Amino acid sequence: MCGRMTMTHPNDAMAQVFAAMPANDLPSVPRYNICPTQAVPVVTAGVGRRALRPMRWGFLPHWYKAPSDGPLLINARAETIAQKPAFAAAVRARRCLVPATGFYEWTKDDQGNRLPWYFTPRDGGVLVFAGVWQDWGQGADARPCVAIVTTAASPWMAQTHHREPVCLAPTDWARWLGETGEKAAPLMRAAPEGYFDRWRVDARVNSNRAEGPTLTARMGM
Repeated sequence: MCGRMTMTHPNDAMAQVFAAMPANDLPSVPRYNICPTQAVPVVTAGVGRRALRPMRWGFLPHWYKAPSDGPLLINARAETIAQKPAFAAAVRARRCLVPATGFYEWTKDDQGNRLPWYFTPRDGGVLVFAGVWQDWGQGADARPCVAIVTTAASPWMAQTHHREPVCLAPTDWARWLGETGEKAAPLMRAAPEGYFDRWRVDARVNSNRAEGPTLTARMGM
């Protein structure tokens, strides 16, 4: 976790929510099956104003000569992020917010079939993942990239998966971005009980080519 997500909120609305200047090349919405290596909207701190801009979902360490030179780093574990060479500098100086509407996770049935579940904030608000980012490459190959921070799952989340994304409340956004000068490590924790709603969705989402609002439709249990 986190390996697939959705974003249905309009870009201009997200820019207002985060008091950020939107880039001109943000991905079009709605999107119901965002996959690793695709562009996602990311909020970064700036001089005087935040920015909302697209980044490749999949962190590229500076020693990669090409995007395929090593593992696809879509997540960063909270427990080791400060020690891992790939993320240590980013978690100190380049933390970001990754807004979304929801995300998918999978369980397996007795026959080994992958059963997708959809998670979204119970209050219907914006879901905001803690992220770390950096610019990779130079010249025409330069690109910003991001990883989502995960932590050990709460007992409720552990019914589906042993990890969960670190989700930030609005009161914590400035702290994670480094705007307050406070330590950010205490924010890397599981969501409180009752924060998420979840339901089974159709297995069509197992394909990274699937798209459309029916992917998040609730299945009968």
